Amino acid sequence: MTERNLDLEILKLIEEHPEISDSVIADNLSVPEELVKARITSFQDTREKILIADDDPEALTSLSKVLEAENYSLAGASDGFTALEAVKSQRPDLVLLDLMLPGIDGFEVCKQLKSDPLCRHVPVMLLSSKDEPGVRIEGFETGAEDFIVKPVNPLELKARIRMILRRNWA
Repeated sequence: MTERNLDLEILKLIEEHPEISDSVIADNLSVPEELVKARITSFQDTREKILIADDDPEALTSLSKVLEAENYSLAGASDGFTALEAVKSQRPDLVLLDLMLPGIDGFEVCKQLKSDPLCRHVPVMLLSSKDEPGVRIEGFETGAEDFIVKPVNPLELKARIRMILRRNWA
C-alpha cells in the first residue's frame, strides 16, 4: 500500500469513527501502530494538488475558480522557471502547463520534468490556444499526458483532470 493510499484509509477510518484509537486503526489496516502514529503526525492537506502554470492572470484566475470549486489544493506559477521549481518544491499531483510561458516555454518545461527522475511521474496537461495537430503531437512527444485547448470548457477540464488523477493513483 502506498503512503498516499495508507493516508486515505487512515483518514476514512477517522472520519467514520472520530474516537478511534491508533491501535485500532493499525489493526484494521494490518500495519504497525508506530506507522499509523507517524502517518497521522505527518498529515497535512490531503487534497490533490494542482500546479497551474500560466502567465495570463485572467486564465490563472478562471482556472483557479473552476478547480477550487472541486476542492483541489492549488499552486500557481507565471513563468517556466517558476513552474519547474514549484514542481520540485511543492510536489503537485498534476501540472496544468500553458505552452506560451515566459522564460522557458511549456514544451521545454515538460521535457525537463519528464527527464528528471524526481518529477517524471507528475502528470502534465498542456494548455494552448493553438488547436493544431502539430502542436498537440509535439506536446505528446515531450511527455505530456493530455492537451486541452483554450478557452477551456470547465466541464471537460474537470473530467480530464479526474481521469488523469484516477489513472495516476490506480
